[in-house]
Amino acid sequence: MEFRTLGRNGLKVSAIGLGCMGLSGTYGASDDKAGIAVIQRALELGITFVDSSDMYGAGHNEELLGKALRGRRAGVVLATKFGYEMGPDRQIKGINGRPAHVQAACEASLKRLGTDVIDLYYQHRVDDKVPIEDTVGAMGRLVEQGKVRHLGLSEAAPETIRRAHAEHPLTAVQSEFSLLSPEIAALTRPVTQELGIGFVAYAPLGRGLLTGTIHGPGDLAEGDRRHAHPRFQADNLDHNVTLVRRIEELAAARHVKPAQLVLAWVLNQGQDVVPIPGTRRVEKLHDNIAATAIQLSAAELAHIAEVFPTGAVKGTRYPEAALAALQR
Repeated sequence: MEFRTLGRNGLKVSAIGLGCMGLSGTYGASDDKAGIAVIQRALELGITFVDSSDMYGAGHNEELLGKALRGRRAGVVLATKFGYEMGPDRQIKGINGRPAHVQAACEASLKRLGTDVIDLYYQHRVDDKVPIEDTVGAMGRLVEQGKVRHLGLSEAAPETIRRAHAEHPLTAVQSEFSLLSPEIAALTRPVTQELGIGFVAYAPLGRGLLTGTIHGPGDLAEGDRRHAHPRFQADNLDHNVTLVRRIEELAAARHVKPAQLVLAWVLNQGQDVVPIPGTRRVEKLHDNIAATAIQLSAAELAHIAEVFPTGAVKGTRYPEAALAALQR
């Protein structure tokens, strides 16, 4: 397994991590036994970086991860996030970056995860009603308490990243990054690279769209959240599937799978980038890890940019209601 270092404080992680969101019903019905098997097999194959959030399955994902890591915690870089406040009915009430919530959310995550320390703790979404200095100051106190080792932000705007890093050094910024969504990294990475902050790429497979396995709405299970995403709807999906066929052709020419090619594209963007693809199938872990060995030449990267240009995809990456919370 190849390893990369996030930030300037030496947080060493596997070059590909495991995003665990899909193990808690986001993409249709989930199975805890199968989810635990995926996490444990990922560790056996050398993946050391696992990513969760307190809002995935309203806490279920952290509980699942805690069960999977029981007796296997050593050597694992455990990342989770806070920021969404849940009501008694486990429905999202809103975004909360107040210091008191930061402390309470961390305590609850530690309990669900069954651990005494979180290696990388992100604010999931920035609360625009609370100065980022206040939120990150509270996160820094968690480091002082020994409950958290490293700090990060998810989907934060460049200026917010600067202000947060001035309050307490950040180790990583997490944002969506794939051939479908290269524009966020283009805005954010100049700042993270300048400040020595790692860049963690979630949804590097375009929520499965870039794998060549989704050709229409019928390929998504009932209850799959992607039904609500504009990129997976009606004419947008037809257009985007046509784009992905170009990736399938390039992958076939390289004798690799489409998912491996697009992961290799992300990995080849720089040593500061670590993708965290998710999967519910053990066999896909082998495919994802194999992508670390695929080197793309400058000519190949240029050809990919030519056949899959920025802005070619149709539909926003989130439903309209969720877009307002991005890049604050």
